[in-house]
Amino acid sequence: MSIKHVVMWKLSGTTPEEKHIQAQEIKAVLEDLNAVVPTLKSLTVFQNALFDGKNHDLILESVFDDEQGLAEYAIHPAHIAAGDIVMKYATDRVAVDYNF
Repeated sequence: MSIKHVVMWKLSGTTPEEKHIQAQEIKAVLEDLNAVVPTLKSLTVFQNALFDGKNHDLILESVFDDEQGLAEYAIHPAHIAAGDIVMKYATDRVAVDYNF
């Protein structure tokens, strides 16, 4: 069984354009992790398309072989650096991890 790690954020931008710029920066830095974190099987970031202001603005979907792989991702220096970029813009975060 694999682990899916899903995270959603609300962004600090006050207009859809500002949120889009923030989202693109976050997407780039997070998706670059695919090439550097060995335990990461896949990671994709999507921007919310509907109901601006009501929904979260950004979602990350990532896959790991197991809980240990997710734990190693969490402490990987590249992930920590990417997290600093995310936290520059995030005002709220929710996450869920599940087996599939």
